Amino acid sequence: MAALEHLEPGGVFHFFEQLCAIPHGSRNTKTISDWCVDFARERGLAYWQDSANNVMIIKAASPGYENAPALILQGHLDMVCEKEPGCPKDMDREGLDLSVEGDSVCAVGTTLGGDDGIAVAMALAVLDDDALPHPRLEVVLTTEEEIGMLGATALDASPLQGRQMVNLDSEEEGVFTVGCAGGSMVRCTLPLVREAFDGARLAVRIGGLTGGHSGTEINKGRANADMLLGRLLRAIAAKTQLRLARAAGGLKDNAIPTAAEAVVAVADAKAAKEAAKAMAETLRREYALTDPGLTVMVEASDAGETPLCAASTQRALCLLTCAPNGVQAYSQDVPDLVQTSLNLGVLESGPEALSATFCVRSAVSTQKEMLHDRLRCLTEQLGGRVEISGDYPAWEYRRDSVLRARMTDIFRAQYGREPKIEVIHAGVECGILCGKLPGLDCVSIGPDLTEIHTPREKMSISSVQRVWAFLLEVLKESK
Repeated sequence: MAALEHLEPGGVFHFFEQLCAIPHGSRNTKTISDWCVDFARERGLAYWQDSANNVMIIKAASPGYENAPALILQGHLDMVCEKEPGCPKDMDREGLDLSVEGDSVCAVGTTLGGDDGIAVAMALAVLDDDALPHPRLEVVLTTEEEIGMLGATALDASPLQGRQMVNLDSEEEGVFTVGCAGGSMVRCTLPLVREAFDGARLAVRIGGLTGGHSGTEINKGRANADMLLGRLLRAIAAKTQLRLARAAGGLKDNAIPTAAEAVVAVADAKAAKEAAKAMAETLRREYALTDPGLTVMVEASDAGETPLCAASTQRALCLLTCAPNGVQAYSQDVPDLVQTSLNLGVLESGPEALSATFCVRSAVSTQKEMLHDRLRCLTEQLGGRVEISGDYPAWEYRRDSVLRARMTDIFRAQYGREPKIEVIHAGVECGILCGKLPGLDCVSIGPDLTEIHTPREKMSISSVQRVWAFLLEVLKESK
C-alpha cells in the first residue's frame, strides 16, 4: 500500500507521492518534467515544455467563468537533496521513502521536497478535477529554482494570458508573502600551488550542526560549518606549521552547511590536536543554543595528496576567515526583516583550485552589488577570480493588489482571522515572472513545512488540507 494512500485530500497526496517516487533534485529534472507533460497529454490539456525542462499547462475556464481573467498557479519542480550521514540512498537515481508521523509527512533519511513538491501536487490535483469551478488556469512549473531560479529566468512566458498569480512556494500557513529579496550565486576561486611538506597528516572535521535555509533561517545565528572550519584551521596554524591539502563542506549555496572537513599536514600533531580541542570547547560554548550537536574531530589520515604550499594555505585560510557571511543589514522599513545577507554554502578543493560558493541576497539592489564587490575585492587580492550567476531581481511590494485583497477576504471568512502579510528575505520566482509579465499581481502561500532543506523536513497534513480548501475557494471566487 502506498504510504500516503489514506490521506486527504486524496488527489493532492496521490500526486505528491507519485512525484516523490521520481528523483528530482536540481539539475535532474528531465524525468519529472516529462511526467508532467504526460499528465497534460493524457488529459488533452495544452502544454509547453522547453529546453530548461520548464512546463506550462493550460486548462480552459469551467462553465460560467469564460469571461473571468486567467489565473496562474506556479511552483517549481526541483528539490534540495540532502541526507543524513550514513544514509545509503542515491537521490540522483532513487525515489524517496515516505512515512507518516502523526500529523506530518516526512522522508526517511532525506529531505522531503515539500519545497516545492506540494505546489506541483496541488496544481495537478486542480487540473485533474473537472468538477472544480475556476477561471482559465495557467500552471507554470519551473526548474532549478533551488540553484538560482534558472528555469524561471529561461522561461518564455509569452503563452501566458494571466496577470494574477498564486505562487505555492511558501512554508507557513496563514502567511501571504507579497515581496522578496533578489539574489545571486557568487563563486570565488583561488589558484593553488602544491609542494611537499614533511609533517603528520590529520583529518579535521566539523559536524552535527543544525543547518537550514539560508534565506528564512539566516537570522537565527546558526553556525556555518565552512566558516567554522576556517576558524578551526587558523587556530591550529597559530600553534604549529600547517599546510592544507584538501577542504570540502556543504552541498548547496542556499543551505547553511552542517558539516565540513579538511585534510592537513602539520609539523606537531600533538599541538594541533590540543589547539583543535580548545577551539572545539569555544565553539560549543558559543553555539550551545543554536547548534547543540556541534562536534569537532581530529584524527590521523592516510590521504596521500601533496599539500598546498605555505602561501596557498595562507590565502585559503584568509578567504575562509575574512569573507563576509550571515546577516549584513536589516530593513529600516520592516521590523526584524533581514535586508541583506550572504551564505557560504559550498566549499570544495581540487588539484589546482579551491572554490567557495556564496548565496547572496538583498532587497536593495545596490547592497547586493556591494557584496559582489566585497567578495571580488577580497578574492582578487588573494590572486583569485569571481564568477556571478543566477542573478535575479527583488519582488517589490505592491501597495494596491486586487488579488491580495480578494484572498484576504476569503482567508478571513475561512479562518476567522486576518492573514499575516509579509515580505521575506528568501528568494521566490515571483520577481523574475513579474519582469516577464508586466503588471503581474502575485501572492505566495503554502502549508506548514518545517526544517526544509534538511533531512528533518516535515509537512503538516492538516495544514495541507486547510490550504487546499482555501485554494479551491480562491479559484471559485476568481470571476
